[in-house]
Amino acid sequence: MSPSYEQIRYEVEDGIATVTLNRPEQLNSFTVGMCKELLDAFGRADEDDAVRVVIVTGAGRAFCAGADLSSGGGSFDGSSSGRNLDTHRDEGGLVSLKVYESRKPFIAALNGAAVGVGITMTLPMDFRIGVPDSKIGFVFARRGIVPEAASSWFLPRLVGVQKAAEWAYTGRILKSEEALEAGLLGRIVPPDELLPAARALAREIADNTSAVSVALTRQLFWRMLAAPTPRDAHLVDSKCIFWLGQQADVREGVMSFLEKRPPRFSMKPSKDMPPFYPWWKE
Repeated sequence: MSPSYEQIRYEVEDGIATVTLNRPEQLNSFTVGMCKELLDAFGRADEDDAVRVVIVTGAGRAFCAGADLSSGGGSFDGSSSGRNLDTHRDEGGLVSLKVYESRKPFIAALNGAAVGVGITMTLPMDFRIGVPDSKIGFVFARRGIVPEAASSWFLPRLVGVQKAAEWAYTGRILKSEEALEAGLLGRIVPPDELLPAARALAREIADNTSAVSVALTRQLFWRMLAAPTPRDAHLVDSKCIFWLGQQADVREGVMSFLEKRPPRFSMKPSKDMPPFYPWWKE
């Protein structure tokens, strides 16, 4: 049974969880309530072995127009919640870290404008697919704040420091075509092909790969972005190869290839991860 949410929709079908931001009249603007629901949904997907891939999209004509500014000039005043300078945690960052820490791959299907937190929350997602002529903006400096959602870590790694600085310092709105050229988007498709394209990519992963292998690969890619040398990656992936070589999924992967049949992987990320996982917390 699907959980009951007010500001998002959560649906699982045939191994794919689709999370839809669902405030279309407000262009899916981001609220504290939406944050809480996204954290719950992403956690739910991560713990559910029936979910292989998560697609995130928006209802209506926008993906997410950014933070809900209906509170006026106090929209970013966190002191009203009783938190202080040391205890405040921005909600966009909580969402980004939840995605970053997940064992499941994420696909952002950007069906329209993605501005502010509407784009930064997608930076730790593995794939971003957009539609033609849609608006993207890192507009924080134009609102008197700074890029949030840990985007000062993610964005330069995705597009380089110079491009990240240009977009963040100017706060200008760019089109999806520029984002594609810079590597922020992986591709652009017509609007009616957006979700089919996202689902086709999700199906390629869900139907042909080991869930444990993908979970480990995802964390290797993200964690090694901060590793000082390639030797750090070598040490960890050597452990992974050694451990995986003794597991059922590797035997199945090899035999399905030799027997020219689809694989039937059985290992589950919820219970079959290696004893040294998570290695970065050792």
